[in-house]
Amino acid sequence: MRTGIRWLLRIVFLLVLSAACGTFIPRPLIAPVKASSTVVTHRILLLSGTIHTDIAIPLDAETRAAFSFLDDTDFPLGHPNAEWLIIGWGGRAFYLETPTWAELKPLPVLRALTIDRSVLHVDLAGPITEPQSSVTAFDVSEDQLAQLRAFISDSFVRDAGAVVLIPDAGYGEIDRFFEARGYFNALFGCNTWSAAALRSAGLRTGLWSPIPQALRLSVSVYN
Repeated sequence: MRTGIRWLLRIVFLLVLSAACGTFIPRPLIAPVKASSTVVTHRILLLSGTIHTDIAIPLDAETRAAFSFLDDTDFPLGHPNAEWLIIGWGGRAFYLETPTWAELKPLPVLRALTIDRSVLHVDLAGPITEPQSSVTAFDVSEDQLAQLRAFISDSFVRDAGAVVLIPDAGYGEIDRFFEARGYFNALFGCNTWSAAALRSAGLRTGLWSPIPQALRLSVSVYN
């Protein structure tokens, strides 16, 4: 019994140590050198929940053009009241079957803790109020935003060049789910994808960000 408790304490200690190192060791280790002539022109957002993060990018003409492939899936990219494109990556079972905590089921939790196929959740939003605790904002250049768009676009699975819509999946009338590249588990999940997306835009994150709190802390320290 005591041996089992000691092993459990060791595992907890290692997880806490790994999370601390992952938060306070930056990635990339050396801050990129920014050209003095760089002009900040766009704002992007990290939207944080209890266990999940999304990326929000401005729904301007360039974004609509970059994601025009969504038009073929009946996604309302041209919605007149939309100001932000919201994208999140996550485990297929948990994401699709848990729209609210009240609908939590054992099997999706088990899949999230082991390994699962991944999906992308795409949604639209109108004005987003700042500041608020769940919103972290960054100012980026046109080139940085273009790199972020490319990273997100490359996260979609494509079949004969077309993204793969998951039929009859969504939380409302507007949002859609799509097949995504990569596999999900709790250690390398939605928040590590969000961190990678931010790094694609030239921002620095912690080395490992498995939870929203660690990601928010690291980006506040290194940006």
